[in-house]
Amino acid sequence: MITIPANVKHWHGAKADSWFSHIAVEVPGEDCSNEWCEPVTDEEYAKLNG
Repeated sequence: MITIPANVKHWHGAKADSWFSHIAVEVPGEDCSNEWCEPVTDEEYAKLNG
């Protein structure tokens, strides 16, 4: 299990040569928001091999 503290930028994804499964549990809070970060380029993704 991985716990990501509030206000920590993080990325969800897999390497090009592996699989990825993501199940999220969110804890309700006050004054919370979600910020989508920049997309990963095809070049960046390809570098994740191996």
